[in-house]
Amino acid sequence: MARFLIVEARFYDHLNDMLVDGARSALADAGHECEVLTVPGALEIPGAIAIVAESGQYDGFVAIGVVIRGETYHFEIVAGESARGIMALSMDGIAIGNGIITVENEEQALARADKTRKDKGGEAAKAAIAMFNLQAKYG
Repeated sequence: MARFLIVEARFYDHLNDMLVDGARSALADAGHECEVLTVPGALEIPGAIAIVAESGQYDGFVAIGVVIRGETYHFEIVAGESARGIMALSMDGIAIGNGIITVENEEQALARADKTRKDKGGEAAKAAIAMFNLQAKYG
């Protein structure tokens, strides 16, 4: 059994609840423990993971958030930079599943967040587990 931290950028409560539920279910189904840490936004997720990873308390991380395109360029920055930060941490050997969904509208977000549809929270947790297993085998 491993310990995972779900780091969520809680902006759209109903969507985050679905994504976190999917992640929790996938981790529990695989026999792992998890806790949830909430940060202000998607840009803060990589920084929070970097800080907590140094503690050695968790074996892997699941990044959860929802970024919906608005009227400004901010969407591009948040989507790109949060993904870049998570990728950099992954390249440093931290087991992370990226469940930050970037969508055009709420209907797309609902389809991806819902456990009975695309279950992107569950998929991100499964990716984190896969990376943890790879690290355990080759790390």
